[in-house]
Amino acid sequence: MKLSRYKFTLPPELIATHPAPYRDESRLMVVHRDTGKIEHRVFKDLVKYFGAGDVFVMNNTRVFPARLYGNKEKTGARIEVFLLRELNESLRLWDVLVDPARKIRIGNKLYFGKNENMDDLVAEVIDNTTSRGRTLRFLCEGDHDAFKKKLYELGQTPIPKYMNREAEDEDKERYQTIYATEEGAVVAPAAGLHFSRELMRRLEIKDSRFVYLTVHSGLGIYREIDVEDLSKHKIDSEQMIIGRETIDAVNTAIDTNHRVCAVGTSVMRAIETAVGTDGHLKEFDGWTNKFIFIPYEFSIANSMITNFHQPYSTLLLMTAAFAGYELTMEAYDIAIKEKYRFCAYGDAMLIL
Repeated sequence: MKLSRYKFTLPPELIATHPAPYRDESRLMVVHRDTGKIEHRVFKDLVKYFGAGDVFVMNNTRVFPARLYGNKEKTGARIEVFLLRELNESLRLWDVLVDPARKIRIGNKLYFGKNENMDDLVAEVIDNTTSRGRTLRFLCEGDHDAFKKKLYELGQTPIPKYMNREAEDEDKERYQTIYATEEGAVVAPAAGLHFSRELMRRLEIKDSRFVYLTVHSGLGIYREIDVEDLSKHKIDSEQMIIGRETIDAVNTAIDTNHRVCAVGTSVMRAIETAVGTDGHLKEFDGWTNKFIFIPYEFSIANSMITNFHQPYSTLLLMTAAFAGYELTMEAYDIAIKEKYRFCAYGDAMLIL
């Protein structure tokens, strides 16, 4: 498959910049792979499609306030620092992106704070990693917990750039799933944002089950594909963990012919990374850079929930691999005509 086949025109007004008033009242397009039928529902109608013995696999990663704004020493230039991951706890080293990168060199100091002097926190640039990447050493007195508290007090919710706005108080709650427990992501697992406690309870009453794995989603999913031949594209690695409880529940559902629903592309990538030669899920604690595109034969999940994605994105490629190219592009054409909302705060698709 060629990248150019995933072109479509996405009207800018269909990119959701704020969440729906209620999580489970986003729209839901239901796509049936066996018949090609497409239904228009509301997300809480999910209860109509699942029952006893069905298993939802969820990503319980928690987004941390990764976007900081500081001033460069001497010039006072405003610099955005995007925290990617902590490299060394004792030395307080972090892998970050900076913008504008051309102004930031090794040895520069950056000052962060809510006071006039911007000196609540100071960081020194100690290495270059990529064109925009830097390694920072934060200079802060006190123990690590006090440092992290200060860092997160100054940070903002890292809503995607395509929303074209600053983070708001609402985003602290809504750019986070209600079951997020394992801190480490800078990108929310968007498909899970639609689940409310009420909806999960209604599904549990029907004896559907929720199990969890962890994928700390990074900015790599937004990186543009710059090759026409998809086999030449490489995606960034992400840390993932799958434990025994999830393994047992998923494998039981497989063996008893029940639905296994991957809630989001991060979950789908994780379970396809950890599938064994017998077609069952295995325990995993490591990193994945699995890139799924047509042709691909899925082993674990027989249904998937995902949002509507931008053209040429790795997320769209995975959706098409699961639903089929023709059916996916037809669904997207309908979604645009019916004015579904796209991207992280947008509407959802259930593929059966």
